[in-house]
Amino acid sequence: MKKLLLQLYRPISMVTGLGALGLMCLLWYPFALLLGLLPLSPYTQRRIGRGTIHFGMRIYMWILRYLCIIRVDAKSLYAMKDTPAAVLVANHPSLLDAVIFLGHLPNVVCVMKAALQKNILYGAATRLSHFVSNKSPLEMINAASEELRLGGHLLIFPESTRTVQWPVNPCGSASGMIAKRAQVPLQSFFIEMSSPYLGKNWPLFKPPELPLDIRVVMGPRILCEEATGSQVAHAFEAHVRAHFADKPPLKV
Repeated sequence: MKKLLLQLYRPISMVTGLGALGLMCLLWYPFALLLGLLPLSPYTQRRIGRGTIHFGMRIYMWILRYLCIIRVDAKSLYAMKDTPAAVLVANHPSLLDAVIFLGHLPNVVCVMKAALQKNILYGAATRLSHFVSNKSPLEMINAASEELRLGGHLLIFPESTRTVQWPVNPCGSASGMIAKRAQVPLQSFFIEMSSPYLGKNWPLFKPPELPLDIRVVMGPRILCEEATGSQVAHAFEAHVRAHFADKPPLKV
């Protein structure tokens, strides 16, 4: 009976989860746009922008757990909450990945696709929060290094897109280059999912398998001081493969 009820609830879970996120973004959009036009200091913009996103994503974590039956275990992120600036890298199985980090850490700066900063759902909010665009590699590295200097945690998914080649796509070198330039630690995380909901090959309007379990595990720190960006990328890939070595591939 329970299994049947979960099957029947799947479309409701999907509509609730996607609808809530879209509505929250649209409600914040005009305020974020207005605040971005006001003569506020960059410090004030960051505080308001990131604080609002963190608060909103905390509410969204509650919605996922209690209304969507999506259980997120990200206690490992709390260990980073009061630590100095660091580059956070993780595998990228789902569109929910960044949301989870933003909901658990209050001062996260995301490296994101340039097109998303023009998106009506995310654009104004991410610009107000001084999230880093990947439009130009050099500008991205400079901007990311500056945000780290100011004390933020920089979140970057080295795969650049959601995972297609289980368990990790070939990774870019930017995360290692940024950590080395900013002289901050590079901390790895592994995101585990019971099914690849909202993954690269998961249709947007295909309901999740319920209950959906997501767990964020803290991995090792990767030394960058004497390594090239490519060496750091290869080290991260090796850690991801080792972590998922005894876990079956996720199937859509």
